[in-house]
Amino acid sequence: MIKWGNIALESLGILLFIIFFMPIVLVIINAAKGSSFLVTSDPLNLDVAQISILLENIKEVWSNPNINFQSAFISSLIVTSLSLISIVVVSSMAGWALVRRKTKASNIVFYLFVAAMIIPFQVVMLPLVSWFRALRDWTGIPFLRSYFGMVVAYIGFGAPLSIFLYHGFIKSIPYELEEAAQIDGCNKFQTFIYIVLPILKPITITVLLLNGIWIWNDFLLPLLVLGKGTDIQTVPLAIANYVGAFIVQWQYLLTAVLMAMAPVLVLFLFAQKYIIEGMVAGSIK
Repeated sequence: MIKWGNIALESLGILLFIIFFMPIVLVIINAAKGSSFLVTSDPLNLDVAQISILLENIKEVWSNPNINFQSAFISSLIVTSLSLISIVVVSSMAGWALVRRKTKASNIVFYLFVAAMIIPFQVVMLPLVSWFRALRDWTGIPFLRSYFGMVVAYIGFGAPLSIFLYHGFIKSIPYELEEAAQIDGCNKFQTFIYIVLPILKPITITVLLLNGIWIWNDFLLPLLVLGKGTDIQTVPLAIANYVGAFIVQWQYLLTAVLMAMAPVLVLFLFAQKYIIEGMVAGSIK
């Protein structure tokens, strides 16, 4: 007997795969074209001989001193790494404390974090720049055009969702494990480090992936905090340099997009199962 429901779901899955994978194919094909090709004229035309052109484009993008893609790549690694470490440390400890401290105050704080997830970034982006400028004047700490300001901003915007995920996951961890550790002589910090944190591996990987993909690909926040054309740039800002007022260097722009996309795709392909596992684990008691 033919199960039309399964066939429909499989067909929908194949269709969605084609829709989401097609932009990646277009980027790969058109990144392997020289300046003589017009991307918009025949975007699906690919000659095997053009692979050498792709390698030349990659070399040009990586070494072009006017774009500084290499420096931007390193800056993105620094910002993403520091932000992810900070988000995991802050959010895991905060989520654990909010779950174990069963008070009205902890519930209110948790709901405030949940409410913060609803606020659009566009509402606070201009006040954020004003606050950073004021904090720089008051403290002397360079919040604008610095790694420090980027990391602080990403902690603030990434913590609410991360705390929400950790909170749901930690609720499924039996408190008896922590009580046993404390009976054996562990203090609160040791209990968290040696007992709770290892159990949080699935949700931690989920938090790292969700925030890592967002931070790596983010354009608007670095544009506001770092500015365009400064010494410190992230990969999206460097890619934007290929778009001029009167001309777009499509072959180099798409090559830069491909280079920026590669590490994220590889990471996601190897760790995608942890995203669903971490998301649903907190709802299973």
